[in-house]
Order: sequence, then C-alpha cells, then structure tokens
Amino acid sequence: KYTSGSSATRGLAMKGTTRDHLCVSVFRSPSWLKRGLFGLLVLFLAPVSIKFLLDLIQHFVYTHRVRVLFFNDLSQPADFSLNHTINMYLTSEEGISLGVWHTVPDRLWKEAQGKDLDWYQKSLTDGSPIFIYLHGNTVVYLQVLSALGYHVLVPDYRGFGDSAGEPTEPGLTTDALCIYHWVKSHSGNSLVIIWGHSLGTGVSTNTAVKLADQGVIFDGVILEGAFNSARQEIPVHPFIWYYWKYPGIGIFFPKPWDRNVVVFPTEENLKKMKSPILFLHSEDDHLVPIPIAQQLYEVALNAQNAERVKLVTFDGSLGYLHNGLYRDPKLPGILKNFVQSLQFLKNG
Repeated sequence: KYTSGSSATRGLAMKGTTRDHLCVSVFRSPSWLKRGLFGLLVLFLAPVSIKFLLDLIQHFVYTHRVRVLFFNDLSQPADFSLNHTINMYLTSEEGISLGVWHTVPDRLWKEAQGKDLDWYQKSLTDGSPIFIYLHGNTVVYLQVLSALGYHVLVPDYRGFGDSAGEPTEPGLTTDALCIYHWVKSHSGNSLVIIWGHSLGTGVSTNTAVKLADQGVIFDGVILEGAFNSARQEIPVHPFIWYYWKYPGIGIFFPKPWDRNVVVFPTEENLKKMKSPILFLHSEDDHLVPIPIAQQLYEVALNAQNAERVKLVTFDGSLGYLHNGLYRDPKLPGILKNFVQSLQFLKNG
C-alpha cells in the first residue's frame, strides 16, 4: 500500500513548610552556586534513573524524539532543496505507515519535475543501481548517490519522522524488509544495495540475516559507523559517556540494559551474512571507536573473503567524527568502485 505525498524534491523547585539553615543558605547563595548544585544533582540522578527507567534506555538507543528537522514538513522534499524526489507512504504492517523519500538519478531531474508517484515507481526499472539508505540520526546521502546515477530510497523507521508507531528492534527490521520487498517488486533485476549508518547498521545486518533465512542475498551492504551490538554501544553514547570514568558506575547500566530487548547483534549477524560488505569508518569516530570497525571487519573477513569484504577508514585529522563522512571528496569514487565490483560479481 502506498500513497503519494509531494511530487517535488524530500528548576529546581522545593515545596514544604520547613526551612532549616541548609535550605536557607542554599537559596540565598549566588546563582552560580545554585546552578552548580543543580548540575551535580542531575549528574547524580541520571545514572540512578536509568537503573529504573528502561524506557529511557530505549530512547538513548533510538533518540527518535530528537527532532533536528522539527519545523519542516517531511512530506515536502522540496523544502529540503531536493528537486527530483517524491515522498510516499508504505504500509509495513497493520497500523504502521512509513514515510519514504525516493530520489531519482541526477540525469532525470528535469524529467522528474511535476511527475507523480507512478512515474517514480516506473523509473526504478531503468537498470540503475538502487540504494536503500537506513539512517542513524544524521543527514542522508541523497545528493551524493543521485549524482553518481543511482536511485535512493530513504525510509523513516516507525516512530521516526512522519512514520507511525514506536521503534523496537523487531519493528525496525520489519520496516526494512518491507522497503526491500517493495523495491524488488518494482525494479526488475537492478542492483539493490542497503546502506546502514550508525543505528542503521544494526537494522541492515538484522535485515540481511532475515533475508538469508528466506534464501535471499543482498547484492551489497555498506556499514558506516557500525557498532558490534546495541549493548556495546551504550558506553559511548553521547548522553552517557561522561559517567564511565567513575569506578563502579557500571552497576547502574548493565542490569537494566540486559533486561532491555534492544540487541542488534551486528557481530553475530556478520558471521551469517553472504553479501559483499563495505565498511566505512572515521578514525576519530567519538561514538563508535575505530577498533570496533576493525573487529567487525575481521569477523566478516573470516566469514567470507577479502574480495567480498572491504574496510575503508578516514584519517582522524579530517574531523569527520561519526556523522561527517559525506564531506569526503573521495567518497563518490569509493562508492562507484564498490558498485562496479558488485556488478562484476552479479554478472559472473
């Protein structure tokens, strides 16, 4: 099921009657002291809260309530200067509608003006490689891939963007499977490549394994800023990395984390995957340290071979961190070479 969107381009307060000397002295202190005490209170309460609030951990993983594009209408890609992109909605399962952007190759931008969903759907049969971009929490690579002559489909998982529902690991995997099957049913024999970034790497490998269980192999998989499991990622999450320098702090995190259903076992998935894989990772990644990428690469390499598994790292002096690889001028060439290698493998 799908419907069309736009055819253009995607205080501290204390209550009570008792005033002892401590309270009076604190609230008559300079404002900097009040702020300092409040800050210390927050730093103390945050890890304690996490021990009891499992839902908070889910939001640490997905951060789907953080809306960078809060004031934009995602159904209007033109608002984002995407002039050959359409917004559509796919039904992943009952009650779950996913917002999806489809950007056609740059060479079709003039022809795409004013076209409807049917035209965009038919364009998938033109033989151009098709990327399904499963984002983490950052900008998409629409312009880069479109300029290389590729179609790009960018879905918002359930609970993200204008998609319905709340995110769960099985739910996100179901959403990715929905997008893949829809693309394959409309694209003939074109290459279909899945690109996962950050959170999307876990979704990508989950999806690849689910498809493999059905006898289906992705033509190619790109894993950018990949983590080895969601449980491994939490110590370096931007909201909680501060606490891990304190001895014994782990008592607050592992127990509720172990009871949380979010896993994304990327390392285990790589042992089962048969698709060619390209790892992309910045050496100064502050969320997922480079040794994790190297570890995952070795796991995938042992499961396949050097012809089918590649690792490309980016020098830390470039300052790309976790979200900035799209700025690298060499990236288009890296992607083009990977696609060409996939075409060679597919054609035998």
